[in-house]
Amino acid sequence: MEEDPALAIERAYLLQARAALRRMHSEVVNLDTPLIGGEDNDERFTNEAYQRDRWIRAQALVDLPDVPLFFGRLDYEHGTVEESDRLYIGRRHVIDDRGMPLVIDWRARVSVPFYRATRTDRQHVLLRRRYGYSDAAELTGFEDEPLTDGSVPADGEAYLRAEIERPRTGPMRDIVATIQPEQDDLVRAPLHPSICVQGAPGTGKTAIGLHRIAYLLYTERERLGRGDGVVIVGPNKSFLSYIRKVLPALGEVNVKQSTIDEVIAPYRVLHPESGPAPRVKGDARMAAVLRRAVWLNVGTPSEGILYAKGSMRYRVHADQVIDIVAALHQSATRYEPARAALPQRLAHAVLVKMEERGEITDDRTQNAAARSKPVKDVVTAVWPKLTPELVLHRLLSDASFLASAADGVLSAEEQTDLLWAKAPRSVKSVKWTEADSVLLDELADLLEHQPTALGHLVVDEAQDLSAMQLRALSRRCRNGSVTVLGDLAQATTPWAPLSWADVLGHLGIADATLVELDRGFRVPAQIIDFASRLLPTIAPTLARTRSVRSMPDALQVVATGSDDFAARLASACRSALAGEGSVALIAADEDIASFRKALLASGLESAMLGETEDAMESARLVCVPARLAKGLEFDGVVVAEPAHIVAAEPRGLHRLYVVLTRAVSTLHVVHSTPLPEALAS
Repeated sequence: MEEDPALAIERAYLLQARAALRRMHSEVVNLDTPLIGGEDNDERFTNEAYQRDRWIRAQALVDLPDVPLFFGRLDYEHGTVEESDRLYIGRRHVIDDRGMPLVIDWRARVSVPFYRATRTDRQHVLLRRRYGYSDAAELTGFEDEPLTDGSVPADGEAYLRAEIERPRTGPMRDIVATIQPEQDDLVRAPLHPSICVQGAPGTGKTAIGLHRIAYLLYTERERLGRGDGVVIVGPNKSFLSYIRKVLPALGEVNVKQSTIDEVIAPYRVLHPESGPAPRVKGDARMAAVLRRAVWLNVGTPSEGILYAKGSMRYRVHADQVIDIVAALHQSATRYEPARAALPQRLAHAVLVKMEERGEITDDRTQNAAARSKPVKDVVTAVWPKLTPELVLHRLLSDASFLASAADGVLSAEEQTDLLWAKAPRSVKSVKWTEADSVLLDELADLLEHQPTALGHLVVDEAQDLSAMQLRALSRRCRNGSVTVLGDLAQATTPWAPLSWADVLGHLGIADATLVELDRGFRVPAQIIDFASRLLPTIAPTLARTRSVRSMPDALQVVATGSDDFAARLASACRSALAGEGSVALIAADEDIASFRKALLASGLESAMLGETEDAMESARLVCVPARLAKGLEFDGVVVAEPAHIVAAEPRGLHRLYVVLTRAVSTLHVVHSTPLPEALAS
């Protein structure tokens, strides 16, 4: 069949643009710029910074073979845009060897009409063209949408549906070609004020956060490049692995992506913890308990200071030492700087006594007094040296000390929950937990200011973070801005906040803009409607999601007996695999291994999420423990025994809501145990 001439022209243009991108990359890699000579630290730092900047620039210009270089075209009215009336919109800026633009970055102002222009507000656009690609990034076709009066409008949502329903395997794809106006508002929102997005499943909140980072780095690169830059915090490593390719596809390779534990305790081995203690440790009231626990270590002097210099003796009486310690205690904001100041305060009192007797003193005299044994003895007795580990060890092992620190803050029952049943003999033998690490982080800041300078922080699945975890993140972004993403209906932790006002309060953000997204793109209406039966119980204040997609055969619920459960489960997985794209079997954590074993026995190969980083790329069928499902998406999903998922944890219905909303095309629910009441009706 003869190739469409118009399509042939576009394919040739794509080849030209890719060749230009490779040339741009080669020019950066092969740029021969002499480094600054010399051996001093400033020159070495300058050379290292230059080399790193060049590496980042080169990485951003790598031509990814499976990522389309441009996805759209705008034909403007003549004279609207300088130099050209036709612009190709893509993931990054590409120029030819004369410096003329071949592809315009989607973040540029001139690209905005691709997402915003309508027939009633054309923004000088005559025609919008969208391109279709194969999974191998081969240009397969295009769709034109004339915007001039009298033209027939194209079905924009048909293009959106086709892109969403394109089979997927491996990590998350970017949505830059299909960003909708309400999403674009958030992506292009300014750096300040911070924004908080309450997004139902399938509304694209994670994609919005990632694209917003790419946009902010385009518009505010210099500001965000200072200090510690930009960090994305996700719920677990499986989630971070899933989203890891989105920003590189958009040309951004210098953004750190971490779990909350990696941010707070990057070098500490953390151990599991059960029971009520983690909930209490995550409560915001622990901040007051920890502050008391630190300052309870400051004692009251029982003796004065007798300082000898030669044959002379100078006495500072106990009541004066008490006043000095009390004044410093009252004015201090952090423990260690005040402790460092105490010897100088005491030494100054000694100098006053010396001057009263006619002695000539100076800074050396005061420093000598501050280093003297009488002064050191007072400091050691009333203001001991502390570490976060020492304070927390004492707090969790000494009932009377905990009672003093928690009096009027925590109940007697909560104090009992916190205390170790068997206290470790020493600090070195403690096996610290995830909840402990957050308390240690708070203590470190109470003892001494921890300098941090994040320019921007993205917190995804923020509804699952404890108040103390949110406080820890706030300390790392004191002067920066934050993008908060989440869904209260998907809050699965025992310490989950009750409202976004609580989350923002713990983050220390007073002026954030709260936006609720309830138009879903990813999950078909049949599936989201089924899952939304749980909302009146788990999140009665949230609006139900309106899906733009309807697929009549998207949902199947199969009830079976326990004897043939394994066979029906394997049958559901085979049915899902008959389609294209990725398939997940999701079940309660304690069930997933045995269910996978049953699939293997029936001849179905699968990978286990969490065992390897590339599990979602190594097999079409992936077995997913329910706790790791959050934030992921698959073409087909099989959910086994929903009632077991609910029974596995206190917020089991929230977890089930998460699990049921992971499917892009089909959801099979297989159960031998009765469904939860809300789903059984």
